[in-house]
Amino acid sequence: MRTTEPTRFAALARLCRRAGLAPLCRRAALARLLRYAVSGGLSAATHLGVGLACSAWAGMPPVPASTVGFAVSVVVSYLLQHLWVFRSSAGHAVAGPRFLAVTAAAFTLNTVVLWIGAELLDGPYALVQAVALLLIPALNYALNSRWTFASAAP
Repeated sequence: MRTTEPTRFAALARLCRRAGLAPLCRRAALARLLRYAVSGGLSAATHLGVGLACSAWAGMPPVPASTVGFAVSVVVSYLLQHLWVFRSSAGHAVAGPRFLAVTAAAFTLNTVVLWIGAELLDGPYALVQAVALLLIPALNYALNSRWTFASAAP
């Protein structure tokens, strides 16, 4: 990294170079990862908030309430990632279906990890779910950054 960059990034840059992750550790990439984390937090808060509102105020049972919360959080996540995280120029007709495909892939990954870890290996649910919750954002970020919101080639 250049010496003119703030020192808070210097230690991280050295660590990234040693780990062979230098491309991910550029300032723009770090800023995008931070935006991605914030958008994920806002999406999770939307899921929870809408679900709780549907349950508490509308009297919906927990599963339908959570389903509504999830659906709203998918829309929030898509818009944040399209407009803010990846600042994509991809049209909604292309990016929207791709985003839904990535969401389906993440759901499938979660199901497979839980099935293998909790059902086949009889692992504790909380630990197995934690593993899935670490893998899913990595999968989503990789696919959304390289495919869903990638700008069209000239």
